[in-house]
Amino acid sequence: MTALNLVDTDPAELAVDAVVVGVYAHDGGDAKLLLASGAESVAAAFSDRPGGGLAETLRMLGATGAVGEVTKVAAFGAVTAPLVVAVGLGPEPAGAAPAAETLRRAAGSATRALAGSTSVALVLPLSDRDPLTDDELTAGVRAVAEGAVLGAYQFAGYKTKAVRKDPVRKVVLHVPDAAARLAKAAVKRTGTVTAAVTRTRDWINTAPNELRPPQFAAQAKEAAEAAQLDVTVLDEKALAKQGYGGILAVGLGSAAAPRLVRIAYEPAGATRRVALIGKGITFDTGGVSIKPAQGMWEMKSDMSGAAAVVSTMIAIAALKPKVAVVAYAPMAENMASGSAYRPGDVVTMYNGRKVEVLNTDAEGRMILGDAIARACEDEPDYLFEVSTLTGGQVIALGKRISGVMGTPELCERVRAAGDLAGEPAWPMPLPEDVRKGMDSEVADISQVNAGMDRAGHMLQGGVFLSEFVAEGVQWAHIDIAGPSYHSGEAFGYWAKGGTGVPVRTLIGLVEEIAAEA
Repeated sequence: MTALNLVDTDPAELAVDAVVVGVYAHDGGDAKLLLASGAESVAAAFSDRPGGGLAETLRMLGATGAVGEVTKVAAFGAVTAPLVVAVGLGPEPAGAAPAAETLRRAAGSATRALAGSTSVALVLPLSDRDPLTDDELTAGVRAVAEGAVLGAYQFAGYKTKAVRKDPVRKVVLHVPDAAARLAKAAVKRTGTVTAAVTRTRDWINTAPNELRPPQFAAQAKEAAEAAQLDVTVLDEKALAKQGYGGILAVGLGSAAAPRLVRIAYEPAGATRRVALIGKGITFDTGGVSIKPAQGMWEMKSDMSGAAAVVSTMIAIAALKPKVAVVAYAPMAENMASGSAYRPGDVVTMYNGRKVEVLNTDAEGRMILGDAIARACEDEPDYLFEVSTLTGGQVIALGKRISGVMGTPELCERVRAAGDLAGEPAWPMPLPEDVRKGMDSEVADISQVNAGMDRAGHMLQGGVFLSEFVAEGVQWAHIDIAGPSYHSGEAFGYWAKGGTGVPVRTLIGLVEEIAAEA
């Protein structure tokens, strides 16, 4: 992973491969550019150059100041670094510093564009105030550092011949005081958080033949034990003995048997308990209700929720918040075969609820129902479940905004935490008429609408999962079907492939709950 360091020396004198400064779009309609604070000494070094200085040079090279736009200028000895890079920050904010998400995207765009460099200095405005407040310093350093590391991310892949430049090895962040305790703490935390996001991305991007349920469970166990967490893995025999009918049903069609991974972090003196649950379908063909071939290869990402939850637990072990957190990651491969579960089957879930299966492609809710019911036996105060559950989420909210359903107050907390992390989420309702449409004539509930009506499809998933939440437990179901996997071109700090959403939101929520205890 890209290394992070702090520096407070003059940016014009930094011995790095490139110095990155911020530039604002000018809203006066005259196509001028405004250099952001921090770039003063670099701009001064260019002031005696022909052509009107650094800002004018950038404008002539086509820079507009749009967020994430990268423009490179050869220094030719004006500063110590051989390259000066301007990254757009959008219009200059009136009386405020750029938003944290703007800084993340700008830093990510810059480090991705500078792949092949050994060291890069980021000189971006952390605040419009001098001196910075403690909160401004912490938020600014976290945003720039997160964006820089995640923007530099590359999945190693499977090519036998290298076709890309290596990611930036080292990033130095320019701050007022490199020895400041809060700045150092922010960088340390960012290293832990971005490592969790990177691990999540790597798992999501792994080829599905290399990450079937037994392998995924083994890797999760190894990583969690290395973090000194308590880990239990249930195999197919243990699942059958303990009555996990939903997980077993989904796994029937695969030669790779299902698993349930439990990871616990329980510090002494903790007074609050949090449950995290993540969907771990390592590949989803849809089963007997088979999916179209177009795009099915992206179903290797159907385990994004489990990857996010396991990685979050490893970060929590390092951050050590004073709150007990227990995670459950049900893992199965949904395949079509002679042994696969069928439409019309009735499955007895872990909590004894009878479910009529109408669509084997609605498999995620089957394994999650079991996991939620089990997690509630631990009597958590809060339960967060994360899954690539429905195509309806993408239709309703697009590919960058997660849908959140559950206890209204907790859903609002997820939305607020997502805004802070740059992982937006939007609360959705769980209407009674949607539940009524899932009444079954032969079982306690149908897995989907009994008439196969897809209206409110995302809400159907949330309504189904609510049947397995114990009374009194505040819960939130986070549908990340769109945001978990980015199939387009890289932008900001998102690479193509797995994104790591919502690891940073979950970590923020756990820390927030710990602070209240």
